[in-house]
Amino acid sequence: MATVLVASDLAALRRELRSLLESPYLEIEEAATGPEVLKRVGQGGVDLVILDLQIGSMGAMAICLELRNEESYGATEPVAVLMLLDRRPDVFLARRSGAEGFVVKPLDPVRVRTAVRAILRGEEYEDDSLRPATVRAGSPEPR
Repeated sequence: MATVLVASDLAALRRELRSLLESPYLEIEEAATGPEVLKRVGQGGVDLVILDLQIGSMGAMAICLELRNEESYGATEPVAVLMLLDRRPDVFLARRSGAEGFVVKPLDPVRVRTAVRAILRGEEYEDDSLRPATVRAGSPEPR
């Protein structure tokens, strides 16, 4: 059984994610602040942290960077991170912070479950649902 820590300062979002992910194969835990996430991950046994981009005074990017920092000197075990982004331009933040994946809101249950499964298998996941179509000069239609 994998342990997933869902972190958001919005109780409604934590409940939504819990209901999307509940299964006999996942144990879902919750955190409302960045320091709670760091403390829980420091205790060990967390396989995946799902971080809402905006969490009070310590957002997902800061939390992810701190987790990566603590991992770098052995203070905590490595843990995978899935970020929940507010908009497509936030992709830069997810990539820069070292997250294994991201999903852009509004949350689609299928994409969230797919992302969680992929990351728990050790893969990365990038939500491309809102990626603009590539248009090439002289091309009659987007590709």
